[in-house]
Amino acid sequence: MGDMMGHAGMAATVVRYLRSVGAPTTAAAPSPATAPPRPALRAVREDERAPLDPAEFRSVLGHFASGVTIITAPGEPGPAGFACQSFASLSLDPPLVTFMVARTSTTWPRIARAGVFCVNVLGAGQGDLCRGFAVSGGDKFAGVPYGAAPVTGSPRLTDVPAWIDCTVQAVHTGGDHLIVVGRVEALGTDPAAAENGPLLFHRGTFGHFAP
Repeated sequence: MGDMMGHAGMAATVVRYLRSVGAPTTAAAPSPATAPPRPALRAVREDERAPLDPAEFRSVLGHFASGVTIITAPGEPGPAGFACQSFASLSLDPPLVTFMVARTSTTWPRIARAGVFCVNVLGAGQGDLCRGFAVSGGDKFAGVPYGAAPVTGSPRLTDVPAWIDCTVQAVHTGGDHLIVVGRVEALGTDPAAAENGPLLFHRGTFGHFAP
């Protein structure tokens, strides 16, 4: 999956999803009498592109405070995981969640091969744990206690306020990122770990919620 997945693999993923929910995978072609006229297509000229500076984009979007998670999956020779702030709930019925991952991620292909993952929601005071999973390479799980999530066996990190055990439902392209949709198979909380509130990320730094 990801940039290794290719358009054909992504199309196959979408077809499998449509079949699983009973939706048609092909559409009847409209008759010539009812088909709308085709729009005139042309390339976008350079002077028509939005004047968007990447640094300004990051700076402005950084004003949106988000929670922080660690996405984990089982694998060989060892488990995989990465820090992720682009996580959100998506649907209640069926229970779906989503996260975004860069197409250049070296961890995502390992999670994609597993087909399952666990979202570990971090709490205040777990900034160092997040930093450890934000780096590329090395054994990110060294010295990190964890158990197996009940359905998928993905690493469920110890002392996190909440966890969500998922199977990969679908993968969509989103520019330089992939949009991963997961079906929730099990979930739970640790009330003691949740007492200190969530770990937040805002304008490039960690913070916490003060009621």
